[in-house]
Amino acid sequence: MLRYSPRCEKDKKLRKHFIVFIVVLGLIASISLAQTKGPRKGSLVIVGGGRVSQEIWDRFIMLAGGPQANFVFIPTAAPDPVNNQQSPENLPFFGLKNVTVLHTRDRERANSEEFIAPLRKANGVWFGGGRQWRLVDSYLNTLTHKELQAVLDRGGVIGGTSAGASIQASYLVRGAREGNQLMMAKGYEVGLGFIKNVAIDQHLNTRKREDDLQEVITAHPDLLGIGLDESTAIVVRGDLFEVIGAGRVAITDGKNHNGSGHYFLTRGDHFDLKKRDKR
Repeated sequence: MLRYSPRCEKDKKLRKHFIVFIVVLGLIASISLAQTKGPRKGSLVIVGGGRVSQEIWDRFIMLAGGPQANFVFIPTAAPDPVNNQQSPENLPFFGLKNVTVLHTRDRERANSEEFIAPLRKANGVWFGGGRQWRLVDSYLNTLTHKELQAVLDRGGVIGGTSAGASIQASYLVRGAREGNQLMMAKGYEVGLGFIKNVAIDQHLNTRKREDDLQEVITAHPDLLGIGLDESTAIVVRGDLFEVIGAGRVAITDGKNHNGSGHYFLTRGDHFDLKKRDKR
């Protein structure tokens, strides 16, 4: 005949409490891992394509330490005929003296010490426009990628426009080789991750893309969608960003905003990435 044991009952309760504790810890960890956040150090200047105004260039140059700083320009998102025409005289760095063009289609070269040498002394790095997949094929998870992060870790700035904007996010949109109309492409959904738990779109106003990030956020509700008009930028420092430039920034966060899946920020607005709210 089985006999009731108070000790056995106590052990069952302890095990139950322990399991609950582990589950709660797991939930807290998953929330932390999914948290939207900017770079721990350094700054990002993320531009929605089109004409990059003097205001935006001036902010990028200032964050790098001024006109005498060391700059690297990465035109790899553009097709090769465009890259072959790149020279310091034609670069969008008005009158800057210390500019290095860094470009390769060879991942082995992107993993070489010789190739990344200019990044080791760079204060500012700029990604040009084109197609995102070219940047993924050349640099994702290479030594170049590691050294780009190191630019931020020592307080530098990374900027980019169009494809050079989207690649800075952790989740990459419009990465498909087949065309830029496909928002989510298997094998091309991971960006360089300078800003975490975010998807970034560009050319919103000229290409009528205001609602396009809704598809991505519906499929990945943990992400925050940031869409930028042309000639418009967000300047990200830590977990805050400021809007500069002529247009709007659309925030798609999975919520309903007066019947719309997004709402707009404009010049001078500040946004808290962790709280996912305007400041």
